Amino acid sequence: MISVKVVLLFVSVASSLAPSAMSRPGECAFLPTTGQGAKNVGTPPDKPPYSSTVKATIKTNRGDIELDLDGRKAPCTVDSFTYLAGKHFFDKTKCHRLTTGALKVLQCGDPTASGSGGPGYEYGEENLPTVPSGEETATYPKGTLAMANAGPGTNGSQFFLVYGDSELPPNYTIFGKITSGMDILEKVAKAGSDNANGEGDGAPKMEVIIQDVTIAQKI
Repeated sequence: MISVKVVLLFVSVASSLAPSAMSRPGECAFLPTTGQGAKNVGTPPDKPPYSSTVKATIKTNRGDIELDLDGRKAPCTVDSFTYLAGKHFFDKTKCHRLTTGALKVLQCGDPTASGSGGPGYEYGEENLPTVPSGEETATYPKGTLAMANAGPGTNGSQFFLVYGDSELPPNYTIFGKITSGMDILEKVAKAGSDNANGEGDGAPKMEVIIQDVTIAQKI
């Protein structure tokens, strides 16, 4: 388990400082973390297997959430996500965090459900959103699929599903979109969180358990 709690950061870090996900053109840089991963699954291949849209399905106890993964704009992130799915890293894991205020996301991908679990490797950002001139935050639109992190270069396994337009610093890799299952997320959001991290921020009261993540096909 990595020691740094992985959260959605609210302190702006300039995107120009973020390490690249690629060590050189066409190759991803997956670096070991200081601690063990929540599950021992090794590391993804250096060369990303996808360069176009990839269909994926998150099967949960609440129903299926279907995704389009962007292998063109976020090849290393899609490489990691599909690799972890193939290793059953996400199977039988809880989505541990729900925010229901200005930030509208469900955060998943930590087998420990503590907010600190990861795969034992980390990598840099890619496909970061553009910030309008004079602004410090970017809009992560409803339906966005993005990576959570604990600072530049700390992407691992935790990701978040955006169920309502949300403003965040432009520090979180966008690697796909939700194509079906938004009704599930909205129902979970309506039930609220336990407020463990403050008002409107905590574990979802309506428990969401990922049963399996399947990678269907590339387009």
